[in-house]
Amino acid sequence: MSAADQVQTEMKDGVLTITLDHPKVNAFTMDMIASTRSILKDAGHNDEIRCVLLIGRGKYFSTGHDLNEVYQAKGQSFRGHLVRTFNPLILQIRNLQKPVIAGINGAVAGASLGIALACDLRIAADDALFTVGFLGVGLTLDSGVSLFLPKLIGLSRATEFAFTNAPITARQALEWGLVNRLAPAKQLVDQAHEWARELSGGPSSAIGLTKRLLNKAVFPNLTQVLDYEAHYQDIAGSGDESKEGLQAFLEKRAPNFN
Repeated sequence: MSAADQVQTEMKDGVLTITLDHPKVNAFTMDMIASTRSILKDAGHNDEIRCVLLIGRGKYFSTGHDLNEVYQAKGQSFRGHLVRTFNPLILQIRNLQKPVIAGINGAVAGASLGIALACDLRIAADDALFTVGFLGVGLTLDSGVSLFLPKLIGLSRATEFAFTNAPITARQALEWGLVNRLAPAKQLVDQAHEWARELSGGPSSAIGLTKRLLNKAVFPNLTQVLDYEAHYQDIAGSGDESKEGLQAFLEKRAPNFN
């Protein structure tokens, strides 16, 4: 499948829907990241687009970067990778002067958790699961997760779920403020589109200014945090734990970090 097939778009009623379609788990490839960034760049210049909805096809929102691609690129700098890919994508979402909704239709983990948390609003299926994921393969947090997650659910909870790699259920996510709304799994797409249509009818310029204010008040150091994450991911990615974690993932076994 080409990146155009894996990142599909549809424009209707002022809403640009971006659908991730990379079976089985909608993991991002380099081409998919580049395609998503290009789509968001165009959305920023298109006045007909008044709201963006990001969603995954199937049972997964996305599980982060495709680890098979990571394995094939072993030896390359994690920092360089993040600086070229997820960091600018996260900043694009936050700096887009239009509302961005994540429709979380299933499991989400790793860098894709950062993408979902970077969105302005989140609606999740009632069976969705949120997993930090990084430490499960011997890596540390990136894609803004170290900032967004504790801001939304508190430091103690964020620390627990980062360290243990346990999933956060949809109900917990709603109670803790990780998501704004839940929907029955079969109705998630329809309800997400309806919410996006409502927002597309709002005062677009005022929404954009409000988003800038919220960025300044809540995430004034986002660029610095992303850079700091990339530096520490480089350290983690060059260690034995990440090598074992990635090998275990590919061999479909539990990692042995001892």
